[in-house]
Amino acid sequence: MAIMSIFNLIFPFLLVLLYSQSSATCSSITNRFTRCLNHRADPSFPINGQLYTSRNSSFPSVFQAYIRNLRFNESTTPKPIVIITALHPSHIQAAIVCAKTHRLLMKTRSGGHDYEGLSYVTNSNQPFFVVDMFKLCSVNISIEDETAWVQTGATLGEVYYRIAEKSNTHAFPAGICPTVGVGGHFSGGGYGNLMRKYGLAVDNIVDAQLIDVNGKLLNRKSMGEELFWAITGGGGVSFGVILAYKIKLVRVPPVVTVFNIQRTSQQNLSTIAHRWIQVADKLDNDVFVRMTFDVINNRNGKKIIRATFPTLYLGKSAALVKLMNKDFPQLGLKKSDCIEMSWIESVLFYRDFSIGTPTTALLSRTGEKLNPLKIKSDYVKEPISKQGFEFIFKKMKELENQLLDFNPYGGRMSEISEFAKPFPHRSGNIAKIQYEVNWEELGVEAAKRYVNFTRMMYDYMTPFVSKNPRAAFLNYRDLDIGVNSHGKNAYAEGMIYGHKYFKETNYNRLTMVKTSVDPNNFFRNEQSIPTLSS
Repeated sequence: MAIMSIFNLIFPFLLVLLYSQSSATCSSITNRFTRCLNHRADPSFPINGQLYTSRNSSFPSVFQAYIRNLRFNESTTPKPIVIITALHPSHIQAAIVCAKTHRLLMKTRSGGHDYEGLSYVTNSNQPFFVVDMFKLCSVNISIEDETAWVQTGATLGEVYYRIAEKSNTHAFPAGICPTVGVGGHFSGGGYGNLMRKYGLAVDNIVDAQLIDVNGKLLNRKSMGEELFWAITGGGGVSFGVILAYKIKLVRVPPVVTVFNIQRTSQQNLSTIAHRWIQVADKLDNDVFVRMTFDVINNRNGKKIIRATFPTLYLGKSAALVKLMNKDFPQLGLKKSDCIEMSWIESVLFYRDFSIGTPTTALLSRTGEKLNPLKIKSDYVKEPISKQGFEFIFKKMKELENQLLDFNPYGGRMSEISEFAKPFPHRSGNIAKIQYEVNWEELGVEAAKRYVNFTRMMYDYMTPFVSKNPRAAFLNYRDLDIGVNSHGKNAYAEGMIYGHKYFKETNYNRLTMVKTSVDPNNFFRNEQSIPTLSS
């Protein structure tokens, strides 16, 4: 008893002592790191004003500003020791050199839309810091040669707006969410509603600027074709820090047509969905018809399935109605459902902005409502039967907050080789599915509950989707499908998610590139490309 009493008296002091030592150690690392940064950075471009530590009153707001998934904005979320809001390449070069010297883990954030927060949090116990790219956001358009240099801190909305400033007949095939950052979106593939006409963002990238593990600034010629191939679909964060991409603009007509029809399970929805899965990838390449399911309550308070069909057509409404009524009459499209507008206006429409919203809205970086969320992905290779859709609808109603997006493939996506870029999901895919659950409650327990709902829906979909491997989309990061511990079995661990994201041949090629350009695995996260020796 006496011993326990003494222990009970001493234990709190031991905790205080350990915490004090830990805090002192962390403070010491931070001080040494920031001194190194100030010493290494180009004196013509001082870095000191771009450094934020926990002692800085602006640190919380800078850290939280680009968190788009509130699952990773909890008090328990691991925090970086430093955030560097880079303004110049020398800031990134100094960060790499100093991080290697002080054995710190480096995270690079462009838009913060990564679904597992890997650009600003870590599951390891290693001290880490964040290089935030949001100030490196220039977009330089050259209509004369139909290209643009885009820094990776720019948002998709900024890219689209700057293109439209110069031309109403040019566009770029990338995502529909304007606040997504270019860096992660482009490097992981980047798809949107122009994909059936022009492929992915990475299929239209012609050059890049990258800072490698030695702090060297490289372009496509100096980095070589293997590394250029790897960062156009294999995820840039495994290979260096990408400063900018040179993109090839694509042509669109001055007038496009959009519609967003809704149907419910009270309107023979399984028949409509079954026809969609039969024809969506075979329609004219100028048509992109997405199919989204969610659960709503009808007037009697009964749960029903609602489907929306947001659509972009690169042409006028009369031609679209004729085409749809020929190939997809079950949808019942009427000319009154269609709206003609410019391509840049269609970007706003597709993101549910009101008709007439000024295009300057695309420049906002804080437009959407934020929630905790969990995302998973799948690929559909065989048509789902009417009965299959009925089973899916039944399961959605059993769970909470389920949202399923079906994105059609075919067209240009089927014409590009699966080996042309690390992104391999091309011919043979009817559609990609995005599973999404959003919720309002904050906290770990609520997150566990809703994440489990997503996993249950994903498991239920097993008979309807790709197999051996069950494929996944890199930009929909999902730590459920494998985590790299960066130990002796890192290569084998990487195979689990690597084969799903890239398939075997592309994954093996990515590991060879990684081994060549970053043999000590400096650039890494929980699902990065490992070296062959690990």
